[in-house]
Amino acid sequence: MGSDVVVAGVAMTPFVKPGASAPYDLMGERAVRDALADAGVDFRAIGQAYAGYVYGDSTCGQRALYRVGMSGIPVINVTNNCATGSSALYLARQAIAHGVADCVLAVGFEQMVPGALRALWEDRPGPLDRFTELAQELQPAPNAFMAPHLFGGAGAEYADAHDTAPEVFARISVKARRHAEHNERAIFRAPVTVDEVLASPPIFGPLTRLQCCPPTCGAGAAILVSEAFARRHGIDSTVRIRGQAMTTDFASTFDDRSMIKLIGSDLARAAADAVYDSTGVGPEDVDVCELHDCFTTNELLSYEALRLTADGTAERFIMDGDNTYGGKVVTNPSGGLLSKGHPLGATGLAQCFELTEQLRGNAGVRQVAGARIGLQHNLGLGGACVVTMYERV
Repeated sequence: MGSDVVVAGVAMTPFVKPGASAPYDLMGERAVRDALADAGVDFRAIGQAYAGYVYGDSTCGQRALYRVGMSGIPVINVTNNCATGSSALYLARQAIAHGVADCVLAVGFEQMVPGALRALWEDRPGPLDRFTELAQELQPAPNAFMAPHLFGGAGAEYADAHDTAPEVFARISVKARRHAEHNERAIFRAPVTVDEVLASPPIFGPLTRLQCCPPTCGAGAAILVSEAFARRHGIDSTVRIRGQAMTTDFASTFDDRSMIKLIGSDLARAAADAVYDSTGVGPEDVDVCELHDCFTTNELLSYEALRLTADGTAERFIMDGDNTYGGKVVTNPSGGLLSKGHPLGATGLAQCFELTEQLRGNAGVRQVAGARIGLQHNLGLGGACVVTMYERV
């Protein structure tokens, strides 16, 4: 899992509401062209490409990339639910690390529709059926939307176990908006208060509307290269992927009959531990983290799953401000999914963009002082979790 893979170029489009975006192929094209310009390489240098998206037909990746160039390279379409973007990144890194190619593109995009996520195919078994069935057994709610039921239910389980007040979860939304205020690519930038978050319409468990990420359209891209390629072409090799791991569901996801396990806490912990073990860099060394805050409840649970704070201590971590500037780990300086938005296929590449800019020292007002180690956590139910560690060298 360790590697010497250089992040040569990154880009992301502004994230916008459904109906306000360009078509997916134009968003993908823009992100790829911007990433190529950032890296200072031509599309003809790309040896392979991985294109991630969830809502689209089978060769949307080709449709987007053919707008940039038609060089005959392999174009692999990737879908892994909300972890799609980082799954494309994972495959691109593997291609470099194993010498398959010297310069690889990962791109993710999504053209979404308004409203809660829902199944498109109702004439066949759903990939998340086991998840929703167990959730209904553990916390019955026949009329609840799937994702808020799962993640809100996990938050309710944690709150019951640790006597966590609703205000604690709400503070995560307040922090997200405060961070996003200076991110011109984020969709929600207006500050909110704890009272406003708690007063927004209830959704499920401790969740209110302002604690749920919005459906969003956008694209992101990254150019990864080998060290040798970077040297030959005079590419800035400041930011590298130090380690990366992907996990899928364990038996405990279902057998432990826990909403927290059901939404991927074991996946996240196993992936993070694998990265810490392979790199020799621990959670105490992480300066900045972009984690999968699809709901405030998942951000709180992920603090502990990633070992950024000890089990059962997430409330203190939040209340002491250890998740923001001046604290232990600046979490989601971009505003995260809650404020930046969550176009499923683009999210993992947008996280890569933010961390690369942070480690380059290019994040402006959002800059984390002295950032050297960045951690990325991208989760998709059904299930996949990708944890990536970046280092400034």
